[in-house]
Formats: sequence, structure tokens, C-alpha cells
Amino acid sequence: MLSGRLYSAACPELTALRKRARLLMQEFNRTTEHEREERPKILRELFGSFGENGRINPTFLCDYGSNIFIGHHFYANYDCVILDVCRVTIGNHVLLAPRVSIFTAEHPLDAGVRNTGLESGRPVVIGDNVWIGGNAVVNPGVTIGSGTVIGSGSVVTKDIPDHVVAAGNPCRILRAITEQDKLYWEQRKKEYEED
Repeated sequence: MLSGRLYSAACPELTALRKRARLLMQEFNRTTEHEREERPKILRELFGSFGENGRINPTFLCDYGSNIFIGHHFYANYDCVILDVCRVTIGNHVLLAPRVSIFTAEHPLDAGVRNTGLESGRPVVIGDNVWIGGNAVVNPGVTIGSGTVIGSGSVVTKDIPDHVVAAGNPCRILRAITEQDKLYWEQRKKEYEED
């Protein structure tokens, strides 16, 4: 499965791994605001790795969890879905708005093979300092470069480079993130600090 070759999700080993993940997700999604300190503990048990100062708002769903590797200072808002039949690697300081979906799972285009239940997947990589807007979908095999912003509602079907704003269906590069952007936002931050 992790190699990207066809596999059957019905095998006993994968069934047991999904059951484990579902039990941990149920535990996580039942936590209340009074139990927020429990959430990172559950996520560290569920994921391959979960960095410091990370936060995910329930509800959260995944296939296995163990194929998800998340850096420090991560934030995912409500209703995040990560289908991790292959590795999902997420860098530091990544923000996911509500209902972001990351998919590594693929199904055969040929109906005859697809009807056998065989499937495959391709890994997803998200760099550092990425912000992905609400209801965006990241498809199998995609790499999103560091410092990039993906607009709300985007469907990311191809790699997106570092330091760009990209949006649309399919997602495409709109423009580079420039020094002028940096100066604009630093000025806004300065105004905030002076208030």
C-alpha cells in the first residue's frame, strides 16, 4: 500500500489498523473544550508524528493515522479529513482552514479492476509555512511548496511551488508572494501593536 502498488484494503492487517485509528478518532472527537490538553496526547498515539504546539479542532477523520507526519505549530480547523493510505508529510507552521481534505487514496480508472476492490495511493507533501483555505482538496501525489497560500475551494491536482498564491479548480498559480506583501503585512502588524 505504502509503495503505491495496487492493494486490497480488506486484508486483516489493514482492517485492524483502520479499527485502531477509528477508536482513537472517536476518543479524540468526543473530547470537550475542558479536555483540550488530552487532544495532543491522542493525536501523538494516532499519528506517525505530531510536533509541538499543534492543534486540531474536532471533528477529524483519517484512514490509518500512522502514515501522517506533522511538524511543529500545526493548526487544522473543523472537519479536516486526511486519507492516509500513503504517507502524508506536513511541515512546520502549517494552517488548514475548515473542511480541508487531503487525499492519498486512488482508485483504478478501469471499472473492471476498480470493481475488484483493489486501490492504490500516492504520497502528499506540504512544506513549511503553508496556509490552505477552507474546503480545499489536495489530491494524491501532490507537493505544495513552502510559504505558499492555497485559496479556499481549490482542488490541487498538481504540484505547487514555494512562495506563491494559488487557487481554483484545478488549482493554478495566481502570483508570487513578494517583498511588497511582506512589507504590507509587517505594516499592518505594526499598526496592531500600536493600538
